Amino acid sequence: MTRLELDGARFLSTGQLILLREISSLSASLNMPVFLVGGCVRDYFLKTPAKDLDIIVEGDAIRLGEALVEKFGGHLIAHSKFHTAIWELPETPGQATDSIDLITARTESYEHPGALPVVKPASIEDDLQRRDFTINAMAVRLDQDRFGELIDPFDGRLDLEKKRIRILHPRSFLDDPTRIFRAIRYECRYSFEIESGTLELINSESIGVISKISGERIRHELDLILEEVSSLAMIIRAGDLGVFKGIHSKLPLFNKEFVDLLEMDLTLDIPADRVAMGYMLWLLDLPEDAILSIGRRLDFSSELTHSVWAVAQLKKSLPFLVNSKPSIWTYALEKLPLLSIYVVFLVSGERALLNYISLWRHVKPFTTGDVLKSHGLPPGPRYAEILTSLKSAWLDGEVKSEKEEEELLQTLL
Repeated sequence: MTRLELDGARFLSTGQLILLREISSLSASLNMPVFLVGGCVRDYFLKTPAKDLDIIVEGDAIRLGEALVEKFGGHLIAHSKFHTAIWELPETPGQATDSIDLITARTESYEHPGALPVVKPASIEDDLQRRDFTINAMAVRLDQDRFGELIDPFDGRLDLEKKRIRILHPRSFLDDPTRIFRAIRYECRYSFEIESGTLELINSESIGVISKISGERIRHELDLILEEVSSLAMIIRAGDLGVFKGIHSKLPLFNKEFVDLLEMDLTLDIPADRVAMGYMLWLLDLPEDAILSIGRRLDFSSELTHSVWAVAQLKKSLPFLVNSKPSIWTYALEKLPLLSIYVVFLVSGERALLNYISLWRHVKPFTTGDVLKSHGLPPGPRYAEILTSLKSAWLDGEVKSEKEEEELLQTLL
């Protein structure tokens, strides 16, 4: 039996290792064997520092979580239906882990393809058998006398060495077609290859099941892809495999000309949102009805739907705005999301859009409503007309000083 040297492993911080030892000790007092599983074990062999610690419990994960909170503090979020819990750790300076997933070892069954699983408590061997890929179906035992013992029933370590993504059983994608998205993520993230037998199962049958799962689940997988450094390679790969056909009939392939546009200029005063930018670049050439339909299918928020719609509409409107005065640009853009404007700038290179983001949107006249009132002008629509005229004059270079603005104001009163 292979035993991993976790004490000297660079992928665990000292704090994480102490934490695992404490969990091991407490679980032993409850007679519940515990195991480190999934991505964390995979990362050990990939020599990648551990971020998330997932613990499988042969027994009752919620009960173990309650005992951990009682002894060490923090907060427990329990999910009784799935026999899982999240232990939110008490804040400690410099700690590398904020929370730990506690999962009761379980089997899963599916009432129909694409359904959420029905779970039952089981052994660690049963739990590993329900997982998506061999490289995620390894566990490390944490019992004090067996600490570091590797459990690898499906040769996940060998698949890591051979750089391949392999499912555990032929119905895997039918049971949960979101695994298709994860296979693509791992393939591109690690520069692996989807094993030939697994690749053959990404077919019309499994892709067809995608249409039966909720838009929220699909969007979650797409969001995870768009957060990745290699996100656009993943989107292109998914398109090449025909995955989009199962999502929406009008979902296009990603325009490869936009591959290098996802990284934004952080010096601009715009909230960065890599995921939203990804959807904007992906859908910007679609007609309005297609954008709205896809947004409904993927359960977009109203804000995201509006942002994607704004990109498409602005891109179509550019020919009518080119060579316009700065004031015309400003009034055309001021109600659109800044990130949408930035995305259209990236695609079109239209300098006026960048000028608006960095300069024009900040322009305001010295004159205010109180100033107009002091001049004896009664409140009403005329206020807005005058302030708009003054702002336009500044934008278009017709006034360049406070004195010139005051002179123009006198002509408008």
